[in-house]
Amino acid sequence: MKLFFTLIFGILFGGFISVNAQLQPGIYISDAENLRHEVKIDSNYFIYTAYETAPAKFIRTLGGFAQVETTNAGDMLVVLLEFNSEFERDSIAQLHIPIQQNGAMLHLDWFDKLKLMPLSNTTQDLDGQWLFATRGPDEGQERRGESNTRKTLKFLKDGHFQWIAYDTHGMKFKGTGGGTYTSNDGTYTENITFFSKDNTRVGAKLEFNYELKGDDWHHTGNNSKGKPMYEIWGKRVSK
Repeated sequence: MKLFFTLIFGILFGGFISVNAQLQPGIYISDAENLRHEVKIDSNYFIYTAYETAPAKFIRTLGGFAQVETTNAGDMLVVLLEFNSEFERDSIAQLHIPIQQNGAMLHLDWFDKLKLMPLSNTTQDLDGQWLFATRGPDEGQERRGESNTRKTLKFLKDGHFQWIAYDTHGMKFKGTGGGTYTSNDGTYTENITFFSKDNTRVGAKLEFNYELKGDDWHHTGNNSKGKPMYEIWGKRVSK
């Protein structure tokens, strides 16, 4: 597994030609025996996560703002990381990854030259990127937002979700979890497939209520301990 953790980050050859290539949004999956690689791409954001499926075991995640830059050597995915679960070990805060899109397949030239298959595109109410803002109900209290280094991000797309808690000051990673979700008629349901703090949480199904009010997502119900919760998440605006 040590070799798996070693990512090869591309060196730019011959200088940049342009920065016009676009990321193809979607959820991309690669399964190799018991190991799943999962890539989430939306607009200008990139998340990579790896975990074992049976028995469940979280391995790593990293993500941040991304763009594809065209060089003499081909397209390069450049990511300025906001979080890296292995930062204390590898100190990686920026990625340069050779990338190709061959038909539907996404090729990332990391150590094991990942070939990832896109999942079907689906559209639901809560699709997008959300930042935790405050505990509800909304009574004008101070909100946590983009300017705060301490963030909890929720990324929802194509029926898959991931939350990540982190602090951009010092690249401090706090935790993550994710899986599949549905959001229909005011009911939001999560099915957990990975969880960094407690692998035994994998397989849990959690059901909540949701209401969209402008750019806010009001998230209510009972938490994993059965206690009432009310969270307000603000829609993250693409940079």
